[in-house]
Amino acid sequence: MKIELIPAIDLIGGKCVRLTKGDYAQMKIYDDNPVSVALELKRHGFNRLHVVDLDGAKSQHIVNHSTLKDIYDATHMDIDFGGGIKSDEDIEKAFQAGATMVTVGSVAVKNPELFAKWIEKYGAEKIILGADVRNGKVSVNGWKEDSNEELIPFLDKYIRMGVNKVLCTEISKDGTLAGPAVELYKSIRSAFPHVHLIASGGVASTDDIVTLQHAGIPAVVFGKAWYEGHIDAANLLSPLAKRIIPCLDVKNGETVKGTNFVNFRSAGDPVTLGKAYSQAGADELVFLDITASHEGRKTFTDVVSRVAAEINIPFTVGGGIGCIDDVDRLLAAGADKVSINSAAMRTPLLIDEITRKYGSQVCVCAIDARLDPDGWHCYVKGGRERTERNLFDWAQEVQDRGAGEILFTSMDHDGVKHGFANQALAQLANQLNIPIIASGGAGSMEHFRDAFIIGKADAALAASVFHFGEIGIQQLKAYLRNEGINVRTEEKQ
Repeated sequence: MKIELIPAIDLIGGKCVRLTKGDYAQMKIYDDNPVSVALELKRHGFNRLHVVDLDGAKSQHIVNHSTLKDIYDATHMDIDFGGGIKSDEDIEKAFQAGATMVTVGSVAVKNPELFAKWIEKYGAEKIILGADVRNGKVSVNGWKEDSNEELIPFLDKYIRMGVNKVLCTEISKDGTLAGPAVELYKSIRSAFPHVHLIASGGVASTDDIVTLQHAGIPAVVFGKAWYEGHIDAANLLSPLAKRIIPCLDVKNGETVKGTNFVNFRSAGDPVTLGKAYSQAGADELVFLDITASHEGRKTFTDVVSRVAAEINIPFTVGGGIGCIDDVDRLLAAGADKVSINSAAMRTPLLIDEITRKYGSQVCVCAIDARLDPDGWHCYVKGGRERTERNLFDWAQEVQDRGAGEILFTSMDHDGVKHGFANQALAQLANQLNIPIIASGGAGSMEHFRDAFIIGKADAALAASVFHFGEIGIQQLKAYLRNEGINVRTEEKQ
């Protein structure tokens, strides 16, 4: 799984600052305008922020909620907010100002009953347990006090209560650019392998982030390294490098491929194919149970689990997802993202629900569309049923509701190998600011090139040309690099 990248904006007096080891006397101001910093981060492709109210941490009540609101109103990014949240009033102010999640540390140490109440009231998906560590003990009140709480027992107590997100900062590393506390984070992952651990403190370079990723750390917060130009966003952020994505269309547990959504033929075992693509250098993998919606059944969870166990690239699963419980089940089975289509069209609030609970990056909205005499129309139930929704209007609504990506398949182009629907792709790309995955029509390497250059797609998905050995992943990437297209070069282990 690719590590989640979370830039930090630390606030004092409404300005972007960084401290060293939590010492307010060692403060450096990096920018007077946090909103402009947030907008710049969004332009680079980041979709989440960690905003810290250092005035609030010192004052023991939220202070910079108006700045939080300004940042959210300008960017609509996912924001986790911490610092000074000590009361019901504080937490309500944070959510009302636009926070998607809040990070709470001191209250968990000093007032566990209140923290437990917040978990029950707001849900574990909205609360990040902050664990600021110094000499193995959890610190509180803006790191000014050390408690008697040992880290692992402290985490264990709340994880047993349902906490599933932990932000751990090694105070001795924070703001030093001395490198992250990798062994500390490994020990936490070893004790709690299913917790979404966010590492914080000491990140000095892109290499540090890669080291954390290789160590299996799910997410990382960084601040000073970004401000001082040590983070290479182009190599880290997926929207800036074009992605090559094989797609496993699965029917009755077998990979198949059709033409114009019909006339399917067998393409092999999905587990074997998924493993081969991961090893061959594919950037991501998509698994679609193509008849689940039409047949009214659930996606095969056991197949998802077996594929996930064999790959180490981001894994998107779709087909038959009708409610948030289906999303929970598939993520637990090993999916990194879910793709929804018919259910999103039927119940658009499902998009909002997924993104609120798991973040935009988990929600891929698939749109199957055909150019009919009266324009581009969306289809559902595996392309069997036309809706009256226009492709471009629906895509706009999908983005507005918070989906992280759109997987657009032109039904007229699907399986015929004459190239992607580049004009429609370009219109989507010009209209929207979330990544667009092109699907339907790949028959040659030139078709991928045109999807990226003419269609302005962020990723290209294909099936038969990969399944039947017509194009190799590394061969395609070499060709695209020669055509001046930025594709990822890291090797997949």
